[in-house]
Amino acid sequence: MLRVTNLHAHYGKSHVLQGVNLTVNDGEAVAVLGRNGVGKTTTLKTIMGLLPPSDGTVQFNGVALNKLPAFKIPAQKIGYVPQGRHIFPKLTVYENLCLGLARDPPELELEPVFAQFPRLKERRKQLGGTLSGGEQQMLAIARCLVLKPQLLILDEPTEGIMPILVVDLRNEMKRINHAGVSLLLVEQNVPTALAVASRVYFMEKGRICHEATSDQLKANPEEAHRFLGVAR
Repeated sequence: MLRVTNLHAHYGKSHVLQGVNLTVNDGEAVAVLGRNGVGKTTTLKTIMGLLPPSDGTVQFNGVALNKLPAFKIPAQKIGYVPQGRHIFPKLTVYENLCLGLARDPPELELEPVFAQFPRLKERRKQLGGTLSGGEQQMLAIARCLVLKPQLLILDEPTEGIMPILVVDLRNEMKRINHAGVSLLLVEQNVPTALAVASRVYFMEKGRICHEATSDQLKANPEEAHRFLGVAR
């Protein structure tokens, strides 16, 4: 499905990505972990065309994303939830969900998303900026799901979220994946990453330095500690 090969990217003269290689298979959930500043978010931005690669390829279902302008990449059935959520605070929940659609659908067409996120149905007429952080993250994810993606890319989905809502978001991500949507997530919350993803990449200094299954990391938490400096 998604194949990133020898991906390089720069911010000015700073060589941030130095040959990233990763794959996400059909129906798979994959996490990218690493300390701050190693290039995780830059990898996602480069996949989505928001930062042009200086070398390497990004392919999705055989299509070279690195040859497409950024605005055409979501049309390949890829949803992207950036760090910080970036919902529209002065639009209602319903209006946020309709962004990117050719027309405003009747609420009945949004029922599958509302069934997955009942809080959003209760608040569908509420302004996005009045939602809690966790509810805004749910809205950002739901806004992608309305477009029926095959791959959902999430950057730090649990950052700044209350612990009780982290559990809800973790469960929702698992349900989305079990429904057939592939996931690629960057996540600092190691328990969430291991609960959602079946396979994990570790990044150091702009490269993938290690790959393991979640089961391996659960059985041997020192392995994650070696790359992250934190215990599971």
